[in-house]
Amino acid sequence: MKLHQLRQSDGAKRSRKRRGRGIAAGQGKTGGYGTKGQNARSGRGGKPYFEGGQLPLVRRLPLKRGFNPPNRVEYYVVNVRDLADFPAESVIDPNVLIASGLVRDAEQPVKILGEGKIRIALTVRANAFSASALAKIQEAGGTCETI
Repeated sequence: MKLHQLRQSDGAKRSRKRRGRGIAAGQGKTGGYGTKGQNARSGRGGKPYFEGGQLPLVRRLPLKRGFNPPNRVEYYVVNVRDLADFPAESVIDPNVLIASGLVRDAEQPVKILGEGKIRIALTVRANAFSASALAKIQEAGGTCETI
């Protein structure tokens, strides 16, 4: 097969309907838009949201609503139980967490949460700590430093 022999398969392309071009065209006179009314006029239809006064679908469904704060900070979350695997007296910062596979992206800030238990003293450096994580790390004899 050569480039000049390539063709689209039958039915892949369909020519558009040329509405309002006479009786023989099959879409003459009203052009398939019915008689009168908003949908027969030029610039057809209304606003996509408007349903003739009926409560719009978007408002009838209880999902996809709410407020997304524009300045929200997305944290990578690491729990205290994940830190328990590190050797005692080690310094844990975002670079160490990336190397261990607990965090994927160096650009995103890291937050330490307090789920789980820790029994070893660690120096943990992160962008944020929950109150329970702070208490558990300090209770085990470690220190927390906010970057």
